[in-house]
Amino acid sequence: MILTLVFVLVPELAEAQCAMCRAVLESEGSEATAKGINNGIVYLMAVPYLLVAGLFFFIYKKMKA
Repeated sequence: MILTLVFVLVPELAEAQCAMCRAVLESEGSEATAKGINNGIVYLMAVPYLLVAGLFFFIYKKMKA
């Protein structure tokens, strides 16, 4: 739980890349491209969690009513 809070409060620690992406971006030297790749990874990771959270919220509302 603490680790999750740290990642939410300090997003620079949560940014990561696969080995191939990291190698290409380090050799290229473009900071804007690296930031774009990191943002894309975060978006791809967050969308399934948001969908599951929405589903559980919908089920919760249906069960409560």
